Amino acid sequence: MAALDSLHLQTSVHGSVARGDVNKNSDVDVFIREPQSSFLVETALEKARIHVSSRVMVQATPTYAVKAYIEIDPRTSISFPLIRMRKVETEFYRFGGEANLAQLNASARVTGVDKRLMLIEPTEKGHVESSIIGKEEQTAKTLGISVETVRDRVRTLLKRDEVGRTGVFIKRELSADETFEMALKRLADENPAVRRKMKKMAQNYG
Repeated sequence: MAALDSLHLQTSVHGSVARGDVNKNSDVDVFIREPQSSFLVETALEKARIHVSSRVMVQATPTYAVKAYIEIDPRTSISFPLIRMRKVETEFYRFGGEANLAQLNASARVTGVDKRLMLIEPTEKGHVESSIIGKEEQTAKTLGISVETVRDRVRTLLKRDEVGRTGVFIKRELSADETFEMALKRLADENPAVRRKMKKMAQNYG
């Protein structure tokens, strides 16, 4: 995050690292909220001598934005959208707990919801857990996000418990000489759903 910040790329980390309820198996998910030049992101990592193990383009569902994932190691990744995200997508990160570099440097922990749909609220000596099921409106107010986002995440995670984790809509690893922008253009040329998504978001944000 410090390497990316040096080139004025605003980052956050989300999930258990932000909440503080970490364990040895916790993933480190660094996120850049706004669409960025992949060259700028990769240059920041190169300057800091941070090795990249793989680069993957992912679209979770046809309605979600296409994102770039730069994997540092099996548990550490950097991601950023290649097209603008909808409100429910940006609020996803705050739902799980989101902290910026300044908060991490200050050893701050934030409130968020884990995959068990338990609200994790940090305390001086640990944290308090409580189920959010049936408390969606209260949870939305606590996290400062829309109740629609909370309900969407509840539906998604309950469905995952019922049917298991499903595959993503698109997942494509980039070749060594391919940029994310090149890969996105090729994907849009091949996939009408991606073209429609890009056109719609371009119209919405002018």
